Amino acid sequence: MPASASGRDLLTQVLLGLRLDGVEYGRCVMRAPWSIAFPASREAHFHFVAQGGCWLKLADADWVRLNAGDAVLLPRGSFHVIASDPDVPAIDIDALARVPVSDDIYLVRTDAQAGEDDGERSVMFCGSMRFNLDPLHPLLAMMPDMMRAGELAQKDPTVPAMLEAMEREVSLDRIGACGIMARLADVLAASIIRAWVECGCSDSSGWIAAVHCPSIGRVIAAIHAEPERDWTVPELAGLMGASRSRFAEAFTRTLGETPARYVARIKMFQARRWIAQEGMRVAVAANRLGYDSEASFSRAFKRIIGQSPGALRSAHLHARPRAAFQAHAPR
Repeated sequence: MPASASGRDLLTQVLLGLRLDGVEYGRCVMRAPWSIAFPASREAHFHFVAQGGCWLKLADADWVRLNAGDAVLLPRGSFHVIASDPDVPAIDIDALARVPVSDDIYLVRTDAQAGEDDGERSVMFCGSMRFNLDPLHPLLAMMPDMMRAGELAQKDPTVPAMLEAMEREVSLDRIGACGIMARLADVLAASIIRAWVECGCSDSSGWIAAVHCPSIGRVIAAIHAEPERDWTVPELAGLMGASRSRFAEAFTRTLGETPARYVARIKMFQARRWIAQEGMRVAVAANRLGYDSEASFSRAFKRIIGQSPGALRSAHLHARPRAAFQAHAPR
């Protein structure tokens, strides 16, 4: 990368590695009064209010009003409740009837169950999404529990354009609208994160500040682009164009940890994703990350992640996948 690359270019390179993969989506049709609880999950949650309005509450926060055209992203999949009114008792999302519309898309409704037409009708498009980043990744760790598209719309012109596109899809109700909505939701969620990174988190210190810094940012971008590489301090200092001591001092001062510690953390985040999401064998992960033995890798993994890689893989192999809109057998 040219030495003259700007912090914005470096941040773009880091964000290029950030992906959100849609897991499942639901078109929710509710007739007031209603209240739905979404349990905490590993996946991020996305909600778009297509018609009517509702209230949203996180576990330790006040109720927030959402109106038609609003969209929110909960990047860490925090427990939350969405309701027509804060006083309505909540029921779990899994207790609602759902009908498959297409692959990974379901229709969820309360009005058909109630058999009433007098309550205010709300239509929402909700989804669960999976980041390709570890939950402890610096970027994810800095994100707020909830991001509102409306708050970022003035800072990123693509956000209101996509909100308008989603509203049109809902109002026209054309064939294949749910599938198009799912793709728009993926892109909108990524755009919300980009707008937040570029405009909404202006810390003068920490990870974002480090990425914006041309010298340190160049190093961070390289580490995240190749987490499997056996990075050494001299190599990283060379990317910065500084001596080992000057590089190590600048990196530690800006990030709050040594280069070696940061590289080790990013490697273990990558390993946890391989093992927890793909079921990769521990020996394969250790070899891919350049460890001489599975034992040394396991010690490093447990020290940083707090759990042995073997236990993590065993949990993956025995866990039953759970998603917010997973179809249930007929009741």
